[in-house]
Amino acid sequence: MVQKSETIWFDGKQVAWDDANVHVLTHTLHYGLGVFEGIRAYKCVDGTSAVFRLREHVERLFASARILRMEIPYTVDQLVDAVVETLQRNKLDEGYIRPLSFVGAGAMGVNPGSNPIQTIIATWPWGAYLGEEALEAGIRVKTSSFQRHHVNAMMTKAKAVGNYVNSILAKTEALADGYDEGLMLDTAGFVSEATGENIFIVRGGVIKTTPLTSILDGITRNSLMTLAGDLGYTVVEQQFTRDELYVADEAFFCGTAAEVTPIREVDRRVIGAGKAGPVTKHLQTEYFKLVKGENPKYAHWLHQYSL
Repeated sequence: MVQKSETIWFDGKQVAWDDANVHVLTHTLHYGLGVFEGIRAYKCVDGTSAVFRLREHVERLFASARILRMEIPYTVDQLVDAVVETLQRNKLDEGYIRPLSFVGAGAMGVNPGSNPIQTIIATWPWGAYLGEEALEAGIRVKTSSFQRHHVNAMMTKAKAVGNYVNSILAKTEALADGYDEGLMLDTAGFVSEATGENIFIVRGGVIKTTPLTSILDGITRNSLMTLAGDLGYTVVEQQFTRDELYVADEAFFCGTAAEVTPIREVDRRVIGAGKAGPVTKHLQTEYFKLVKGENPKYAHWLHQYSL
């Protein structure tokens, strides 16, 4: 269950959590046209707090809206400030941040017409998305029977509300079959991504990740590619098949919610040693250092604030 905070930023005002409501005929509720982001704030070693790559996340929200022909009635700077304001109002020195822009009530039917575009920013405490134990032991993964969207069927570069019906189908299938997460293939049969995470594999010391062809341009993915390169690893973007994943030395998911989560098993095949491998652990350790302000090289990725 989501742990309630005091307020939610709703169209420019701080509204009590339980009063942040919409009408049942809200267009996005019926047709799924909306965009959102997942962002994390971390408590830093110097006693301050910081939102990880806040501006990049907000800019991606606007990019997603542009793809879907939605006009968010705010600026990037206004929403950046609103995120910090909401964290401070809720006295959160770390936690999860969910901006959402959606089509409000008005006209019904597929065409949203001139219905208002509304925006909320919610913040709450949230630990590891796939569980604290998963960060060390890794998770079990099933290749889903559901494919990732074709790039001309749904706009895969938009973090769109409706896109996640696909993810829900894959996630609930995986859980029902006794796994922790679903792995999705693209329409050509190559490994794409998970229901809410990007994927990396390690083989022979080389780190490989799916190219942007059919996946969301993950900000955590981009961060890890930069970090790994700076640490001296070879990182390539290249299509790969699930049987290449089966014989990888290591594999892991990444994302704002999942952070860096090792994969210990795929389709009942043990990956590597069946736990977080040395490359995964190295990247995981260094990632947590940088988001908590322990690596000044990446200070520009941290939007600091204090309560």
